[in-house]
Amino acid sequence: MSRIGNLPIELPEKVEVSIDKKNLVKVKGPLGELAQQVDPRITVKLNDNQVVLSRNSEDNQSKSMHGLYRSLIYNMVVGVTSGFEIKQELVGVGYRAEAKGQVLELSLGYSHDIHFQIPPEVKVEALTERRANPVITLKSIDKQLIGQVAAKIRSFRKPEPYKGKGIKYVGEQLRKKAGKSASV
Repeated sequence: MSRIGNLPIELPEKVEVSIDKKNLVKVKGPLGELAQQVDPRITVKLNDNQVVLSRNSEDNQSKSMHGLYRSLIYNMVVGVTSGFEIKQELVGVGYRAEAKGQVLELSLGYSHDIHFQIPPEVKVEALTERRANPVITLKSIDKQLIGQVAAKIRSFRKPEPYKGKGIKYVGEQLRKKAGKSASV
């Protein structure tokens, strides 16, 4: 029994869902349109104002896909209604971020600046205030894509465990290690 997969997805007022014969689910809302191809082992039905998913067999692969596709479709519905936002903070002396259109320029203590091309579906803002760490804000309707872009930006300089310098998510708690201790 899949607890997540069996939950129906409630559709808000301005959201339209269409399902074609090849199991392609399209979700259209006020912020945009997303599409997801669903595995043939999973059946997607539209009842009144709900999307209901069911599986055809009880094997482990079908059970795992049941919950997966329910979550993906739910994230599509949330994305086209309210969208997703990820904020990242640059912690370190001299670390800078600047957004020029869809190119993010990062200065992270290397001998060169990093120029990262952001996909057109993701909006990027870089905010730098005096006496505060620079903050990068990513906004998109696609949860998978925004998470992938945020992970790629973080991979340029992961937070190190001793001082916490690097790119971290806003609100993230880092476990710091103790440095060298003097011998007695």
